[in-house]
Amino acid sequence: MFRVPLLVAVTLIIAFGGGILSTLSALNASAGFGAIELGGWRAFPLVQTIDADPYAKSHRAKAGRLLYGSAEGLVFTAASDGQNRRLNGTCRYRLSGLPPLSRFWTLYAAGLDGLPLKPTPDRPGALNSLTVLRAEDGSFDIEISATARPGNWLALPDTGAFVLTLTLLDTPAAGSSGLVDLAMPKIENIGCGNV
Repeated sequence: MFRVPLLVAVTLIIAFGGGILSTLSALNASAGFGAIELGGWRAFPLVQTIDADPYAKSHRAKAGRLLYGSAEGLVFTAASDGQNRRLNGTCRYRLSGLPPLSRFWTLYAAGLDGLPLKPTPDRPGALNSLTVLRAEDGSFDIEISATARPGNWLALPDTGAFVLTLTLLDTPAAGSSGLVDLAMPKIENIGCGNV
């Protein structure tokens, strides 16, 4: 007597629960389609336009992230170094090269959830184009580590995996024409452990 309603209830629970879980999994697994990769750096230029796919729109709405206009800015992230090894807070890295053409840029370390990592107080948790020291040709070297370094230094908490986030504001790279010739800074692992 209760067998048929019980089977219908179990079927509905599995169908709705599976649908909700698969949708949440798809939203957490991808930031959208149309990614560009430049030297280990990754960006989604279409995510800020009307042409963004529904998953990208939902992902950004869920995260509550500010979107720039298509010509205002572009956010690049890097999760690995030049040898394709995962970035880890117990290692030291050197970010070097010329910055991409932009009016202003910012750089910070973020967790795998995309939220900025907070180093201990009085340590530089972010750098930008106004505060970084440069060579005569405009290039820079930034050391990224948990221990203090001379010159340009981005502090990390002594944690596990992280990603670097480089935001370019007012850049021709945000338009469709600037991506082909864009050169990104290189990330080099210069040691792990207590060195």
